[in-house]
Amino acid sequence: MKQNQLTEYFSRIGLSQPNDITIENLTAIHRHQHRTIPFENFDVVQGMPIQLSQEALHEKLVVNQRGGYCQELNGLLLNVLTHMGFEARALLGRVHLAGEPTGRSHRVTLATIEGKQWLVDAGFGTFTPRAPLLIETNIEQSNDLQTFRFIEDERYGFLLQIKQGDEWMNVYSLDMTYVGANDLESSNFFTSNSPKSIFTSNCIAALPIEGGIVTLLNQKIKISKNGSTEEWLLEDEPAYLAALQTYFGLAPNVPFQTLEKCF
Repeated sequence: MKQNQLTEYFSRIGLSQPNDITIENLTAIHRHQHRTIPFENFDVVQGMPIQLSQEALHEKLVVNQRGGYCQELNGLLLNVLTHMGFEARALLGRVHLAGEPTGRSHRVTLATIEGKQWLVDAGFGTFTPRAPLLIETNIEQSNDLQTFRFIEDERYGFLLQIKQGDEWMNVYSLDMTYVGANDLESSNFFTSNSPKSIFTSNCIAALPIEGGIVTLLNQKIKISKNGSTEEWLLEDEPAYLAALQTYFGLAPNVPFQTLEKCF
């Protein structure tokens, strides 16, 4: 990653570039990216290839001010952190939201600071942790809106759970094994091409806001804020594109050839 690209990245997320390798600075970088660069899969749903090179990620997410899904959002974040001198590497997790876990398809970042390991994830849509999480089992970790914990699972390693009311819901698991470039490419190919992937047949977007989050699933847009929820359907293409611009900062940069899969 070039220095001018780093400068452009911090301009994109609205943060002055920090110098020190601290959890406070890691948290600030994560928070600003997460609240600026939206989760979205519009290239995937149109059948466009998802490129993971440093140049491609910077061009799409920073220069063209698009969003992306986990491979892109967390790929960009890892590029930034390693260029700054953070000890960080990619991990792949199994998603547990639908009962039977998926393959190792969700990309996150593992950062180590002063001997402590932190999960850094800017790309899991609605359930994206809003701050880095210390990888330590059986302790509750709360941010402004969420409460998480890790438990140890003999099959899957560290299992991340989120508190929903009085219940704990499984989110995804990490076995902490080494992840190479070809692992990422294989995972990326499956999630962006397989008919079994949710991303190939649904239009999805999410962006956190103060006190909540804005989400989009096909025609339905939902704003959850301060304990209340408002949702409505986007009836036509002009309304759809206007919503992408207003709530996610995307249109007209999203190169839609057709909106058929969103309706």
